[in-house]
Amino acid sequence: MSDESHIDPEDRALFLDAIGPVKPVKDERVEPARPRVSARPRREVSFEEMIDEVSFSDLAEAPEQGEQLQYLRPGVQKTILRKLKRGGYSISASLDLHGMTVEQARSEVATFIRSERAEVRRCVRIVHGKGHGSADRQPVLKTLLNRWLPQRDDVVAFCSAPPHDGGTGAVYLLLRRLRADD
Repeated sequence: MSDESHIDPEDRALFLDAIGPVKPVKDERVEPARPRVSARPRREVSFEEMIDEVSFSDLAEAPEQGEQLQYLRPGVQKTILRKLKRGGYSISASLDLHGMTVEQARSEVATFIRSERAEVRRCVRIVHGKGHGSADRQPVLKTLLNRWLPQRDDVVAFCSAPPHDGGTGAVYLLLRRLRADD
């Protein structure tokens, strides 16, 4: 502690005049601010959900990609892909990935496919965008979807949507029918 007797009375008066009236503090302890707790309950992530999200490899071999995406699981009839391209299946749900990071998109796609299969939906649309908002103006999420989707056993086929439904900025995705043992 410093000795107050060495402080010039004039400096002391100037200091007290500058800070104004003060109240003495009775307790020097300060309670830290408590972190805000979210009002939403925490959701337990199942083992299947964790596996779904980490199973998408960005390094997996992708089908050849041009402006139009298309994929047909080996052993599936080509007529299925033709019907999907023509819009022969009713689109039951849609997911828009605009504005998402790669990690957010990876998680959302896995969750979306899992929930649509649980709802016994067969054909869905994923809007990935054309890449005009990315740093190098290249379609990052489109390229990754082209790698991710063939890695899933429940994806039968996918193709770029027709122009009226997103064109090369969206894909139609055909999911495998649920079997009794699924």
